[in-house]
Amino acid sequence: MAKSRGANAHGSDDDEAMLEDLQRKAFLYFERHANPQTGLVLDSTQPGQPASIAAVGFALSCYPIAIERGWMLYHEALALTLAALRFFDEADQSGARDGVGYKGFFYHFLDAANGKRAWNCELSTIDTALLLAGMLHAAQYFAGDGDDEREIRTRAQSIYARVDWRWAQNGQDAIALGWKPESGFLANRWLGYNEAMVLYVLALAAPEFSVTADAYHAWTSTFNWKRIYGHEVLYAGPLFIHQFSHIWLDLRGLQDKFMAAKKTDYFENSRVTAHIHREYAMRNPHGFDGYEKNCWGFTASDGPADATEKFHGHDQKFYDYIARGAPFGPDDGTISPWASIASLPFAPEIVLDQIRHLEGLIGHSPAGYGFHASFNLSWAEPEATGVMCTMIDGQQKRAWVSPWHFALNQGPIVLMIENYRTRMVWNQMRECAPIKLGLQRAGFSGEWLGQVANAKQRGERPRTPEDGQR
Repeated sequence: MAKSRGANAHGSDDDEAMLEDLQRKAFLYFERHANPQTGLVLDSTQPGQPASIAAVGFALSCYPIAIERGWMLYHEALALTLAALRFFDEADQSGARDGVGYKGFFYHFLDAANGKRAWNCELSTIDTALLLAGMLHAAQYFAGDGDDEREIRTRAQSIYARVDWRWAQNGQDAIALGWKPESGFLANRWLGYNEAMVLYVLALAAPEFSVTADAYHAWTSTFNWKRIYGHEVLYAGPLFIHQFSHIWLDLRGLQDKFMAAKKTDYFENSRVTAHIHREYAMRNPHGFDGYEKNCWGFTASDGPADATEKFHGHDQKFYDYIARGAPFGPDDGTISPWASIASLPFAPEIVLDQIRHLEGLIGHSPAGYGFHASFNLSWAEPEATGVMCTMIDGQQKRAWVSPWHFALNQGPIVLMIENYRTRMVWNQMRECAPIKLGLQRAGFSGEWLGQVANAKQRGERPRTPEDGQR
């Protein structure tokens, strides 16, 4: 059973109870929305939604936590994991319009019933990477000698090995966002600071179709360094960008060439970003209701509507689903509790207070999965779906809350709370060979990864265990 580091590390037993409750409720999403035959997980609770391959990746990393915390029996988690690995290992890779994938990658959304491509969606490089990260974590956790455990490890390696990252470069260094059978590659690539760290790490370490360090350098060469509220930071507006790769990559104390030049690391950058979001909410330049030091969290999220409405005497643009960010927007008064919660390992000194405040401000969703995915205290249309009442400055206030829950919100809550409490995912992924190799090939060094600075300075690729077998 996983052990918390205890009240002395985290402040109080009440905090531990609060986090256990929140984490357990977030995991219920995966218990209720995973297909036991295929391991596929619904993208959201909205009726008619397909499965998401990224949702499966999050689920595969959540199952070990559920075992260790006593929420799920070992054999149940093993069966769900094996079902997912079997489905993807045996899936149609012809690139057909109604298939499952191509060149080792998989379509972003799959029909929850038959597993085929849904919504004419793209073959997604980042969602495939998130799926692979969950698979590799499962292979790391299920380390026993039983037939099922061995099959998990074998299939995870098989799925990872066939991904053709070089094809996804489409003649350039940076990896393309995706591909469609009807029209070919999408126009954009993984450039600018975004959630693609884990994608490049896995591509660099791939056993069959690895990319060179030029791919990683093409990504970092487009980073945007800014000074905001007195902080020097690698900027990206939405919080999820600063969190998703960190679920599996323990980057505290590690530096690549870019961060070494800035004398910081990506973990610290995510901590500073959390504080910037909090500072933005305190400054509240647009005067949105509810914003304060303990009410922040701007990210890609559901929203009240795509409409312009009167707000405090002026026209205010509101959005439905959009990637909200701070401090440069877009911002329409929508807060996503999960986004601040997923910053817990970086900035517990502000996130714990945020969680306590939200417990009193909006409470948990009646669906049983913890907080609502997002809420907006500045939108109170009487006909809006998901309207609730709360108290603001001693007065009852109508507010919009998202009526749906999303796998890509629930997963980070479970996983990042666990990384804060026990470092479980981080510690297990430190021992994952592709993660270590990918980080080294990206030029990282320091602390647990080891020192490879001399080789980097000479422009050499660091030696790996594979070198002695060539």
